[in-house]
Amino acid sequence: MKSQARGGTRWKRFAVVMVPSVGAAAAVTMAIAQGALAASFSVSGQQFQVAADHISATGFTQYGAAENPEPDAKDHKPVAVVGISHANITGLCQAVNVDTPFGTIGLKLQAGNKGKKVEAERLYIDANQMNVNEATFKDIDIGVSSDATTKGPGKSSGDRKKSVPGSFAQQAESVEFDGVNQTAWATTAATFTLPDLDMGVSLGAKKCEVKPR
Repeated sequence: MKSQARGGTRWKRFAVVMVPSVGAAAAVTMAIAQGALAASFSVSGQQFQVAADHISATGFTQYGAAENPEPDAKDHKPVAVVGISHANITGLCQAVNVDTPFGTIGLKLQAGNKGKKVEAERLYIDANQMNVNEATFKDIDIGVSSDATTKGPGKSSGDRKKSVPGSFAQQAESVEFDGVNQTAWATTAATFTLPDLDMGVSLGAKKCEVKPR
């Protein structure tokens, strides 16, 4: 017999990375000490801002992991890995600021602002902070084992992280995020389609403004 759907879950001003913080923190700390977590590439050590007016996605999963910005693997950065099977994004903005001897150089990228949405397949975001004005989850499971998730992209679809077997994770059939603002160490996707791409580089810090629909 097919189980009854549990419907949607709606949380106002929901900080996504805070949900697994208690359970995942202990697991991530232990895993870092044991060297159990590793990314497929070393990150630059430079964080960047990613914002979006709205994200509509199917196949959502989230668990704790760690980024390694140093080749000798001694400096790990705890992150919440958000995996999404397919995402439609309205008003995407990415900003990164790099300090140089000549001053701060800012790069700002924008797409999906003129009627066509940004599309991403098998999207992974390694975030240490992610705030959402409003989030709606459909058929959400909180506290599922990280090695038993079934609703996200999945390891067979290119999951590039090693999660701690049996550690805390959450998953949902679909999500709607309104007014997204986050800082991240890395973002990867199997495909990323950016309509009406606009990119600018100049002296001075850049910042993305969140405009929820």
